[in-house]
Amino acid sequence: MNLTTNEVISERDTRILCWYLNNTSKMQIARITNTPNWYFERTVFPGERFLFEAMPEAELEVWKNAETGAVVCDRILCDRLRVEELSTAD
Repeated sequence: MNLTTNEVISERDTRILCWYLNNTSKMQIARITNTPNWYFERTVFPGERFLFEAMPEAELEVWKNAETGAVVCDRILCDRLRVEELSTAD
């Protein structure tokens, strides 16, 4: 499938800047899997905060080991992780 320049630009314009903080003492795996033709996966260290771009309807899955040894997955809508810009009054 070939994308034209306009399609690439319009898709990029719909992305939002997001952030996530691992506030646990264990490593986590963060990934986005509900967006077609999109791959995002990252190891997140304890206390690490990172920025990423995603579509507003994308879900960030956060995988972590529980005390019982089970793997737990939390899903967070990326629109809730959006970086809010503060406007400065001149």
